[in-house]
Amino acid sequence: MIIGALIIIGLAGYAAHLLIKLKQQTRQQQAQQAAQQQAIEAREQELLGNIHYIAAAMLEERCELSEGVMRIGKLFGILGHTEQVISRYPALFAHFEVIEQHPIMEQRQALAKQQRMKLDLIRMKSEAALEADINQEAQQLIKDYALYAK
Repeated sequence: MIIGALIIIGLAGYAAHLLIKLKQQTRQQQAQQAAQQQAIEAREQELLGNIHYIAAAMLEERCELSEGVMRIGKLFGILGHTEQVISRYPALFAHFEVIEQHPIMEQRQALAKQQRMKLDLIRMKSEAALEADINQEAQQLIKDYALYAK
């Protein structure tokens, strides 16, 4: 009987030890998830702040229209918000579709002069047609993302 009681007490102690260990692991996992969520939210806020800043720079002519559109379009893509905002900023995304595949930097320099001129013409036509609407949408972006301004 005494041996049976000792075995039961031993098993109960071991079970309590395992439960305590499980609770600690659960708390650690929850803390890690909370930290990861905070990091994700901070990164999202930073990117939304960048969108606000770029839109302001476009309106103040510190950033070329196409460059701003390209950056904002890519940032929304990184955030995974493109589908949600494409209808809110149609001119911006219409121009983004036109210039999205245009090569930049070294890739652009590697193109023949006529090819670069052809791409420039396409870009400039789109800019001219959409400039006023893009500027209005940039103003709307500034309002929509003012909360994230730095």
